[in-house]
Amino acid sequence: MRSPLILGSRGSPLALWQANFVKSILERAGSVEVRIEIIRTTGDRITDVPLAQVGGSKALFTKEIEEALLERRIDLAVHSLKDLPAELPAGLTLGAIPAREDARDALISRHGQKLSDLPAGARVGTSSLRRGLQLRRLRPDLSVEPLRGNLDTRLRKLDAGQYDAIVAALAGLKRMGWADRATQVFSVEEMVPAIGQGALAIEARADDKELLAGLNSLRDADTESATEAERAFLRRLGGGCQVPLAAHARVKQERLELAGVVISLDAARAVRGVDSGPQADAEAIGQRLAEKLLQDGARDILAAIEQAALRPPGSA
Repeated sequence: MRSPLILGSRGSPLALWQANFVKSILERAGSVEVRIEIIRTTGDRITDVPLAQVGGSKALFTKEIEEALLERRIDLAVHSLKDLPAELPAGLTLGAIPAREDARDALISRHGQKLSDLPAGARVGTSSLRRGLQLRRLRPDLSVEPLRGNLDTRLRKLDAGQYDAIVAALAGLKRMGWADRATQVFSVEEMVPAIGQGALAIEARADDKELLAGLNSLRDADTESATEAERAFLRRLGGGCQVPLAAHARVKQERLELAGVVISLDAARAVRGVDSGPQADAEAIGQRLAEKLLQDGARDILAAIEQAALRPPGSA
């Protein structure tokens, strides 16, 4: 590969951990110098508004980085895969998805309590509509409140007493060396993870054949298959930040099992399903499960969410 390579990343401590992780693998594997360029995204600039209200687009954390790629100011980018939209901009591709970290969600409470031990009315913060609605289904008596900011910022707000507990991705806690802060780890059945949660995505220009060939050392076949199924599920359902859907796939002995859920905005209804098949059929499994959930009632939930998004703010 050519050297040096310019790697684009957000500037949060977790994003920089991820960028340096990829940098170290590439430098060891290819005798190449990698330089990290920090790029501030819209999602980094707007920190006082819930994600679901900022346009409802996953591109909030990727748009400026992808523009830098297309303009050839950087050579590759590292993202949390869950931040990437289901469809990438023309000219860009996923060059590699490394082995996935733990995809589960974790509860971090101020006093070491599990979810079942929190008192009624306890304030639980989350940055995710998906997590918030699943929390409301598990404990409808809690006060689920919006929480923005990088992972370290969210933990500081918890420690300052602004919340009784927060929910965050276990992968981020592990990568930052803070896994001991978790007071409960939810199973993927209790709280279905976000599409691609725990996985990193290496994005590059589709015409950069030399670089794409050099990314093979980063690829993990099982993670790529699992996340391909999840993202196919997302594409078929057309989900963004305003659509509370989730899916998680696991690969075992070349068989893939995918579980998915779509939840209504009032948390009153959740349509769930599971599908499985050969690992090589990952995309078809994702599409098939999405179709099954649409037939089982998810279509009505998605239509109601679309209508709610079209209503003017403050209307009944």
